[in-house]
Amino acid sequence: MRNKLEKRELNGGCVTGSYEAGFKFIIPPIADRYCLAQLDNYMQLSRNHFPHHPPLRIQVKARVSTPDLPGTWGFGLWNDPLSFGFGMGGMTRLLPVMPNAAWFFYGSPANSLSLREDHPRSGFHAKVFKSPRFPGLFSLLALPAIPLLLMTTTSRLLRRLARVLIKEDACQIDIPETEWHLFNLSWFEDQVTFYVDGINLFRSSLSPHGPMGLVIWMDNQYLCFDSSGKLSYGLEKIAQQQWLQIRHLHITSN
Repeated sequence: MRNKLEKRELNGGCVTGSYEAGFKFIIPPIADRYCLAQLDNYMQLSRNHFPHHPPLRIQVKARVSTPDLPGTWGFGLWNDPLSFGFGMGGMTRLLPVMPNAAWFFYGSPANSLSLREDHPRSGFHAKVFKSPRFPGLFSLLALPAIPLLLMTTTSRLLRRLARVLIKEDACQIDIPETEWHLFNLSWFEDQVTFYVDGINLFRSSLSPHGPMGLVIWMDNQYLCFDSSGKLSYGLEKIAQQQWLQIRHLHITSN
């Protein structure tokens, strides 16, 4: 697995370190450009050839530089549904699809990344998305609906319709993120379990459709699609350098 990890660095974001010593994902002070520091193992692959299927277990130790960071960061598994980060990292050859993911995710207060009001929209949480695996060509059929997202009434309707296809489950994580913690994620055919420091934090009966790829990242972006139907995205100002540090990354079949 270690030989397949590849860096994705944009506009000053960087990844330092090694598999043995651990990695540091750094975002410098920046205001007007998308900045990304990322490791993944699917960058050159089509979605049908992403490397991971259940049963699978991910274990990693992690901490961040300061609490309540602007932007997003996290680690886990996903199908890279937009094929270019969260929309501002540069288009690739893959067409968008609906999301499948199981990960530890942090989003600053500017983010609202849940389709349900009873789930955390931002902050640090464990999250699962499960969606049908329609081919990417089906996304072309949705192009006529894009202008409807700009109108509040129709945008609220589309958000409710999206909940029918995109199932999600989540649990807020209340820990000091600046301290080292041991995170475990186990993905099975019928469930996903999340552990923090050996404690079973969350067990979801949703299991994403594979295959999926490993992603570990930090960036300065926000995306908001809230219950009012408001859709917005943009960049957050980074006033001082911030980082995500990880150690002891292991991926094993359960």
